[in-house]
Amino acid sequence: QVQLVESGGGLVQAGDSLKLSCAASGRTLSTYTLAWFRQAPGKERDFVASIGSIAWGASRPSYADSVMGRFTISRDNAKNTVYLQMNSLKPEDTAVYYCASRSGLPQRVENAYPYWGRGTQVTVSS
Repeated sequence: QVQLVESGGGLVQAGDSLKLSCAASGRTLSTYTLAWFRQAPGKERDFVASIGSIAWGASRPSYADSVMGRFTISRDNAKNTVYLQMNSLKPEDTAVYYCASRSGLPQRVENAYPYWGRGTQVTVSS
C-alpha cells in the first residue's frame, strides 16, 4: 500500500510562486509514475502534470496545456517525494491539488491512478 501526503499549499497573489510537495510512504516509488491533478470548486478533477520512472524510459515530464511553461514537476527518489513548482500563478489555478501514483507508464486520466493523497488547497487572489 502507498500513502501520499501533500503539503505546501496556501493563499498567494496572482504572479506569485508556490512549491507543492508530496511525500510517499509504504513503498519505494522509484519505478512508479507520479502525477499531480487539481480540482476547482464545482469542477471535475483535472490532470496537471506527470513524471514517469527512468526505469521505464518515461522520465520526461508531461503537462496540461494550461500550465505548460509555468509549472515544473520533479521527483527525488531518494526522498520518495514529488514536487510541483508553480510560477506565475493565476486566479484560475485556484484548486485543491492532489498527488497520485501508479505502477506503470504515465497516464492523464485519474482512474489510471490507484493511489491518492488527500490534497492541499491552493488559492490565488487577483
